[in-house]
Amino acid sequence: MRDEKLPDPAARFDGLSALARLFALERKELAPALLSAAYFFFLLLCYYLLRPVREAFGISRSYEDLPLLMTGTLIAMALASPVFAVFVSRVPRRVFIPWTYRFFAANILMFCGLLLFLPESTRTEVGYAFYIWLSVFNLFVVSVFWAVVADVFGSDRGKRAFAIAAVGGTLGAIGGSTLAKWLSDGVELDAAYLMLLSIVPLELASQCVRLLRPWFDARSPHRDGYNALESGATGSGAARLSESHEPTRDPLAGLKLIASSPFLLAIGVFMLLFTIGQTLLYMEQGRIIEMTFSDEKERRAAFAGLDQWSNIVTLVTQLFLAGRIMRWIGPRGALLILPTVYIGGFAAMMLSPAYPTLVVFQTLRRGLHYAIDRPVRELLFAGLSADARYKAKSFIDTFVYRTGDMIGGWAPLAFKSLGLAATVVAPVAVAMSVAWLGVAAALGWLYGREVKKEGEGVRG
Repeated sequence: MRDEKLPDPAARFDGLSALARLFALERKELAPALLSAAYFFFLLLCYYLLRPVREAFGISRSYEDLPLLMTGTLIAMALASPVFAVFVSRVPRRVFIPWTYRFFAANILMFCGLLLFLPESTRTEVGYAFYIWLSVFNLFVVSVFWAVVADVFGSDRGKRAFAIAAVGGTLGAIGGSTLAKWLSDGVELDAAYLMLLSIVPLELASQCVRLLRPWFDARSPHRDGYNALESGATGSGAARLSESHEPTRDPLAGLKLIASSPFLLAIGVFMLLFTIGQTLLYMEQGRIIEMTFSDEKERRAAFAGLDQWSNIVTLVTQLFLAGRIMRWIGPRGALLILPTVYIGGFAAMMLSPAYPTLVVFQTLRRGLHYAIDRPVRELLFAGLSADARYKAKSFIDTFVYRTGDMIGGWAPLAFKSLGLAATVVAPVAVAMSVAWLGVAAALGWLYGREVKKEGEGVRG
């Protein structure tokens, strides 16, 4: 029987041509790009329903408990990362991704039951366990999402497709934070029911992965996935193509790659300094919100409101500024943006360490991070091997990230134990951000060298 070409759903809707032009996509790229955007939409809708719950639980006793929770998260990550690496090595990606999401959904049901049926006196302990769990959940599912998109589109198309996928995620984050704020502040819904509600978008994200499989399976190191699909490489033929592009069975391959690659090592140092600065700001956020709001539901609503405004800034930046900025300064210049924002933001916190300053700094820094910095950082992995994308990247996005969390979390308490005022955090963060800016410049140079080598390989 003759193999048939995979139909292009986007070809049926002339109105989608404008959307393709907006994101500089070809018509045949639009269908998987929209599926990727829907995938990220549901993933972040789930997370932003749960995020204010985590933040309110984290300061339920005192913001000074946050470093303990970050240390617990690092330990949990150290235990989970090797298990995940072995799982990735032995199970095909089209299988392990839905399984991972269903496992996390079962975890959410467990926490919901604990909050509803255990005595009220245990609520803080359950909340602390949930804080650690969600911190692990977020890093794994988002890291896997970007790896999937890189697999579907490759390096060149990824530069265009990442933008529309990121917009989908931002819309999901706005929807999740808006819904969480309304359910916490207006309806005054208990945290357990927010958890229950979040399972629905998580399952829908898993279904999006299933729908992406025809494009996902057709990618190979030597053949463009779209052309493979158009030439009839579906079914078992597509499966054979994907097998050669699976990660190796070595669970330590990611660590070996990081140790031997200056480029991956620079990404790891960049991530470490980014996370330390982010966590120093996060600790200040916890301290200021704890002082400003006293009730759990009020704090949950405040965190959700901050998420909402941050994601609105992200969306505006993605739609109207990100493309222009990338054309003006390119990925290498874009890596310098966030360190520069941190230098200015922490300098402002030195002058006015108050709630309004925090809101402006946090909203601007998160908006630029999600709209520009995060997609550019994911783009760094697009042309690398499957081991680099699923193992080295996972280690950097999880263990290195949480190591930075722990350092940034304990630093303010260390300053306090030395008799230093809380205001010392901002000057230290400014100095660290200057060092981070230097690392960003070095990473940009290494990225340019990698792109040049890739281009020479294609010509050869």
